[in-house]
Amino acid sequence: MFRLLGILFTVLLAIATAIVVWPQFFRLEQTYPFAQLVSARGLVLGGFLVVAVLALLLLFARPLRGFAASVLIVALLGAGATGLIGVTRGFGAADLPAKTESSVRVLTWNTAGEAVAAEEIARQILDQGADIVALPETTEAVGERIAIMLREQGHPMWVHHVQFRPDIPDGPQSWQTTVLVAPDLGEYSVIESSKDGSSNTGSVPSAVLMPVDGSGPTIVAVHAVAPRMEEMRQWQSDLQWIADQCPAGDFILAGDFNATIDHMASLGVEGGDMGYCRDVASRTGSGLAGTWPSSLPALAGAPIDHVMASQNWTPTGSVVLDDAGGSDHRALVVQLEPAG
Repeated sequence: MFRLLGILFTVLLAIATAIVVWPQFFRLEQTYPFAQLVSARGLVLGGFLVVAVLALLLLFARPLRGFAASVLIVALLGAGATGLIGVTRGFGAADLPAKTESSVRVLTWNTAGEAVAAEEIARQILDQGADIVALPETTEAVGERIAIMLREQGHPMWVHHVQFRPDIPDGPQSWQTTVLVAPDLGEYSVIESSKDGSSNTGSVPSAVLMPVDGSGPTIVAVHAVAPRMEEMRQWQSDLQWIADQCPAGDFILAGDFNATIDHMASLGVEGGDMGYCRDVASRTGSGLAGTWPSSLPALAGAPIDHVMASQNWTPTGSVVLDDAGGSDHRALVVQLEPAG
């Protein structure tokens, strides 16, 4: 009886391991609770290693050796597969390459309202030489203060903004998203459907910016709802909407996707991760560096903040900033070069 229970447990453990390591194979990457488990692969790797250590200790008990050996093999396979995925995507780069005349740097940072001071945001924009800045949960007033500081430092940027329910005084700051764009990229405006919410993410706002003269990339500042149990359907809808914002053409997406690239397995087209857009961090050595929560080490966190670009752009570097400045999200900065 105990032997049969051991075999059954091992089989169930092997199935669970396969689902946790690669839920998209089973089409479970957007299903609760697997969507939550796959978010932090660093913690998953740690869990497999803990199980492996416990199985090693059980090897000393003669009656349990067969059972312990089978559990050890499954745990090591799970840890090895998770580690291989981490190596492929990258555990975090230290620096960006030197900026060239044609480089475009994109910074995204969910600032958790006013948890991060405007002065700190402006400092990071200057330090990183950012040309496009997506700031979910940042008010227009804070964006304007940042722009004034940047202008005084010789780094002017235009401020764009979207807010859900502006008629409600003192509404949550998660209902706002602010975008800054360098004048060198041309003049931009937020499309009307972003402003009125007729085409947008559902609970928290994203912003679609179009170049006024039609020259240059369409910029999408992304904010998807978090995949809480009661919000799973809205989260799935938000991810589909974001993917739809990157058809064939010239696009840059940046913001808080509240999803890792594992969750996007069914949303890419022709090698893209979201529509035709490709994730920059996972192609430049930072794909497994967690941006949330900032209270955990980066390798234990979830890489849910992204910059993605269409094939008009070549990813050349990415870095997750260590100092979260008081936010629960770390900032992500990437560098792009025009393709070809």
